[in-house]
Amino acid sequence: MTDRKRAAIVEAALREFRANGFEATSMDRIAAAACVSKRTVYNHFPSKDELFEQILIELWNCSAALNAIVYQPGRPLREQLLELMQQKMLLLRDPYFLDMARVAIAEAIHAPQRALDMVAKLGSKEEGVSIFVRAAQADGKLKPGDTQFMAMMLQGLLKSFAFWPQVAMGQPPLDDSQQAALVTTAVDMFLGYFGA
Repeated sequence: MTDRKRAAIVEAALREFRANGFEATSMDRIAAAACVSKRTVYNHFPSKDELFEQILIELWNCSAALNAIVYQPGRPLREQLLELMQQKMLLLRDPYFLDMARVAIAEAIHAPQRALDMVAKLGSKEEGVSIFVRAAQADGKLKPGDTQFMAMMLQGLLKSFAFWPQVAMGQPPLDDSQQAALVTTAVDMFLGYFGA
């Protein structure tokens, strides 16, 4: 019951932050939207900042699911990268993930210092694509270089078409054939430049 209440509070906060922004959203509104008492909200989250931080943590946890795919020496790199980017595409089309991203991005624009402070708390966690790239480099399948830059470059190719237009301009997610074409093109471009 407690876990369900906590989840309801986070989902209500996400809706309220998205509809009204961080500053205009009160803990009273969140409690009403979650159908719980204000005291229950404060029992789970002592402040609105901590509630927002929980949204960032959930956003991170969604992204961290990519850590489940690890580089496998002996398997063709292209095949593995296609799998990794197809999993990334599943995340980029998930409505809950997109809502969390919208809230986090809006708050980062409105109050950059708050967002930077919260993101700094998550900064010690390494993203799964960077780990994958480093392992492929160690195996001699990718050129040496800045793994974080390379991982961001690969993911940026996807996000240009399958994240930013949806988050910033409300465009619908890409259909299956568009996604497949984008993943294949992004992986082939990445390997064309960074492949060893």
